[in-house]
Amino acid sequence: MAKASNQERLGDLASYLFMIVMFAFFAWPLLWLLSLALRTRKEVFLGVSRFIPKAPTLDNFATILSSDKFAHYLWNALTLSCLSAAGCLIVALPAAYAFSRFNFRGKGVWMMALLSVQMISPLVIMVPLYRYMAAIGLTNSYFGAIMVYIALAIPMVTWILKGAIDGIPVSLDEAAMMDGCTRFGVFIRVILPLSTPGIASAFIISVINGWSQFLVPFLLITKESMTPIAVGIFQYAGTQNDSSIQLLAAACLISVVPAIVAFLSLQRLILSAMTAGAVKG
Repeated sequence: MAKASNQERLGDLASYLFMIVMFAFFAWPLLWLLSLALRTRKEVFLGVSRFIPKAPTLDNFATILSSDKFAHYLWNALTLSCLSAAGCLIVALPAAYAFSRFNFRGKGVWMMALLSVQMISPLVIMVPLYRYMAAIGLTNSYFGAIMVYIALAIPMVTWILKGAIDGIPVSLDEAAMMDGCTRFGVFIRVILPLSTPGIASAFIISVINGWSQFLVPFLLITKESMTPIAVGIFQYAGTQNDSSIQLLAAACLISVVPAIVAFLSLQRLILSAMTAGAVKG
């Protein structure tokens, strides 16, 4: 018993050490970005490499937040990510319900095929996608970009929602149908209300993915008035000199922090939805 207990403690210790190393690996670049964002232009221009700035300042953040251009970039990113997340739910919810409740030939194959689509890098399809979107006149269009966002997010969102629906007892569907509900009525009156946490989690994850999209808007949107924050920062970086790197660092942090805060504050909701169907039966 004591030997097993020691092994469990060593396993826990190894897990914690691994998580600390991974946290440091991902947090260190963000900390350096914060260090750059808190520096004055003079300190950046002199090339001082100390981690803690000599005279920290928030002027860089004030400059970015007071810029109409960056405010417009943030609004564009919010618009694209929220509309695409809502559209993704409209498509993925019926699909998740069908995969969860119906038995049909090739169901497992279709689920794996759906998941395999998520593994395809957008880089593989960007050139033919751009030519196709240009041919039908959907470049420089929010509608076109949102449709691509939805297509890229549907596999993951469908799996998350299927797990949430799997956690709802089938007996509730049967009871509702005995009371006269149709399948569509069961979906609207039973499934949707009970899977609200999963829907919220899928929406949040879809918004975060849309917020961080770079390649799709970079190729499909060339008008600066429609540019989201990820592309806006890239374009801003290409027009500035080395003495403006502190402003670029502040802009990067402002674009990244909302997604990090949203995930950390709602991680329990997200994880519970993603694992809801794992304990079925």
